[in-house]
Amino acid sequence: MKWITIAFLTVTAAFAQSAKSHLPVTDAEKIADALRGGPIFITKGATLLDWPSTPGGDYRVLRKGSNGWTCLPAIPGYPHDEPGCFDAVFLQWIQDSLAGRTPRIDRVGIAYMYGGAWVKSATGTSGSEFHVGPHLMIVSPHQDDFEGFNRDGSNGMPYVTHLPGRTELFLVMPVRQWDEPQLKSRRDSSQIQKGADDKIVGATGTFRGCRPESGLSAETGPRLRAR
Repeated sequence: MKWITIAFLTVTAAFAQSAKSHLPVTDAEKIADALRGGPIFITKGATLLDWPSTPGGDYRVLRKGSNGWTCLPAIPGYPHDEPGCFDAVFLQWIQDSLAGRTPRIDRVGIAYMYGGAWVKSATGTSGSEFHVGPHLMIVSPHQDDFEGFNRDGSNGMPYVTHLPGRTELFLVMPVRQWDEPQLKSRRDSSQIQKGADDKIVGATGTFRGCRPESGLSAETGPRLRAR
C-alpha cells in the first residue's frame, strides 16, 4: 500500500486524499479509463499499460500501440481516478522514480492528465482538497528550468512540485479550471455569428476578407480579391 501511494504521487503530484471514487477493476474498465487520460489524437494510437502489482514489477500490456505514447489507468487502491498519458521520456522518468532510482532523462518529457488531479489545498480547512483541472505535466533534465515557478497547486495557476523525499521538480500546467464551462457555448456563439455573416453575404454578394474590385459595386456582381 505504501508503494501504491508513492506511485500515485509520482504520477499526479497529489497528496493524501479522503474522498472515494470508483476505480477500474477489470481489463475493460482499465482500458476505458486509460483512454480518458489524454486527447484522442494521443490515445487512439497509444500503448495502454496496467501498473505493476509489486514494486519494480512489470507493466502489463492492455493494448499495444504505435505512436510512442503510453496511457495508464488510475492506480489501484487510491481514492481518486486519475488516468494519464505519457511520452517515452516522461514514462522513463516515472519508472525510474518508482524503482527508487534518480530519474535519468536527456530531454523534456510531456504527459497529459485530462481527468485532472486533486491536491492539498493551501487555503481553507485542514485536509481540504483542490481539484486541478485537465493539465499537462513536463519534466526536464535541467532543474533550473523550473526555478521561480509557483509552488501552490491549489491556486489554479501552473505550478511545480516534487515527489516526497526527492528534490527533482516537474511542471504542472492546467489548461482550464475543473468547473470552467466547456467550449460548447462558445462554439454555439460562433455558429450564431457565422449564420449572421452568411445572411450578410447573401444580401450583399460580398465576403469577409474580400472587397469588390475598384469601380464596381456588389450589386453588379463584382469580382473579388483578397485584402
